Amino acid sequence: MLDPKKLLDDLLGSQIPGTGSTVRDKAGQAVQMAKDNPLAAGALAAVLLGTGTGRQVTGTAVKLGGLAAIGGLAYKAYQNYKAGKEPAPAAGEPELLPPPADTAFHPSQAPQGEAEFTLTLVRAMISAAKADGHVDDDERKKIADKLKLAGIGAEAEKFLLAELESPLDLDTLVAGAKTDAQKLELYTASRLTIDPDTRTERGYLDLLAGRLGLPDALVDHVEATVSAAKVPAGTAPNSPW
Repeated sequence: MLDPKKLLDDLLGSQIPGTGSTVRDKAGQAVQMAKDNPLAAGALAAVLLGTGTGRQVTGTAVKLGGLAAIGGLAYKAYQNYKAGKEPAPAAGEPELLPPPADTAFHPSQAPQGEAEFTLTLVRAMISAAKADGHVDDDERKKIADKLKLAGIGAEAEKFLLAELESPLDLDTLVAGAKTDAQKLELYTASRLTIDPDTRTERGYLDLLAGRLGLPDALVDHVEATVSAAKVPAGTAPNSPW
C-alpha cells in the first residue's frame, strides 16, 4: 500500500524515523554520498528525474521530515511576509521548526486529509522536476531503472512512473490546494524540487505562483526561505566533496 508521507520524505531526502538512513542510500550516484553524509545527499527527485539541481536540502529541513519541512518553510515565509520583513536569506543555516498545530500549515489541519494533500505535494514536486520538458522515452527508462535500484517499493514506483507519464495538469494540481496555506505549501514544495536555472523552470514557477494567486512579495519570501534551507551540492558540513 502506498505510503504518501514516506514517499514525500524519500523525495526530499528526509531520514526515515528509526532507520538512520534514506531511500537514496541505494539510488545511483547518491549511494556513497548518502552513506557518508545522509543529510547532504541530493533529493531523490533531482537524482531520479535528472533535474541537475546544484543545491540540496540540508540540516533541520531534512531532519523534520518532508511534510513538516514543507509546512515549516511555508509558515516561516508567511510569517516574515506578514511582518513586513525584507526577503533575504538568513546568514548561516536557519533554525526550522514544524508549523504550529493551531495553524492552517499543520498537516492535521488539511481539510481533505493529510494523506491526500501529501500526494498533492508529491505531484507538485514531480511536475516541477519535469518542467523543463526533457523527460523523453529514453529518460523514462533510465528513471524506471533507478527507481528499481532505489528500493522504494512497488506501489511508490508505480505511482511515480504514472505521474511521469501524465501530461502536466495545472488545473488539477492547483485545485488540490484547498486553503491559502496549502497553496503556499504547494509552491514551496515545487521550489524545493528545482532551482530555476533555466527560463523554462523560472517560467513554470512564475506560472504556478500566478495560478495559485500568491502575491509577488510572498513568493520572494519563499525564495529566500528555501534558499536558506539549501546549500550548494558538495559543500554541506562533513561532505566528502
